[in-house]
Amino acid sequence: MRNPPIKVAVTGAAGQIGYALLPLLASGHVFGERSVELRLLEIPQAYQSLAGIKMELLDCAFPSLVDVICTVDPAEAFRGADAIVLVGGFPRKKGMARNDLIQANTSIFTKMGQAINAVASTDVKVLVVANPANTNCLVALSEASRIPPKNFCALMHLDHQRAKAQLAHKLGVSADRVQNVTIWGNHSETQYPDPLTDGYCVGENGEKIPLKSLLAGDLEWANYEFVHTVQTRGKAVIEARGSSSAMSAAMATADCLKTWLVTGTGEGETVSMAVYNAKGYYGVEKGIVFSFPCECRNGEWHVKEGLQLNEFAKQKLKATESELLEERDAALGLAASPRKRSTSVVSSASSLTTSESEMSLSTTAEGVAPFLTSRI
Repeated sequence: MRNPPIKVAVTGAAGQIGYALLPLLASGHVFGERSVELRLLEIPQAYQSLAGIKMELLDCAFPSLVDVICTVDPAEAFRGADAIVLVGGFPRKKGMARNDLIQANTSIFTKMGQAINAVASTDVKVLVVANPANTNCLVALSEASRIPPKNFCALMHLDHQRAKAQLAHKLGVSADRVQNVTIWGNHSETQYPDPLTDGYCVGENGEKIPLKSLLAGDLEWANYEFVHTVQTRGKAVIEARGSSSAMSAAMATADCLKTWLVTGTGEGETVSMAVYNAKGYYGVEKGIVFSFPCECRNGEWHVKEGLQLNEFAKQKLKATESELLEERDAALGLAASPRKRSTSVVSSASSLTTSESEMSLSTTAEGVAPFLTSRI
């Protein structure tokens, strides 16, 4: 008997990232031979563009794509969804203070979380892409008290892939041979891209060669130039192409979903995932969404524990933790009526760069037009 289609909701689906992401979801890149139903959510102003994207998806004739739903109603998009990808957010504009950005996105992700809580399955998995991604994720999961916090994740896979690519170029190998690089902390310029604690390169005969030994003669590069390059890569892309990362962000989103929900990680391998820190991993304060090295099995992530961090790494973790605590306090202080979860998600109380999430998704009752829905 054929499995029912996996239902995937994507917000901000008509934006640049959404446009690049949807073919990856529909083609089998993420879910293999499993059939897929896409629910595409947009603001009313972008609905016409969304209708054109639906036409293109149909014209691709993907064998695995069985249905496309276009809507401006979050409840319709999220009801019964197996996975929700929150790409839509408010972009940082010129002259905009960071607190203003947090305030705008807190309003959006409060409503996203409430909609998820109202209609989604308790088994739904939610990936937050829009920036500031870690704190947007925290806001959404804080509002979705029916959904386990472990079902939420903020995208760090783009930073993870950026780090792997830089190391592969440095070592003269293909990127797939670089493993267990870790991005610690926030999806922002305070993140700590760490190649030395657990990273290794797969040799010609399959042996695992620690990056610490391969880079022993160039620690200055590993600790400073490499770190800075990865931290500021989003800004560099904007300066070069006049627009934020879209293709690489979409690929990272698709690969994160694939690893988390479908394939899992290989034996001994980790990926960087920004997850809710319920246990105080590596001494990081509980109650924030923080990126750790994670193993994925059977659709669940597990933080790899027991890694020995040197003093340099500990200082870097403390800096990014401090920023996330400030963001948390700002966001939850701005929320109209933050509610405690039974799991104490709010008990203690970027990134694609902030301009990399280009769609502004408004879901206030006044802002949503009469429900516009179309199907195949």
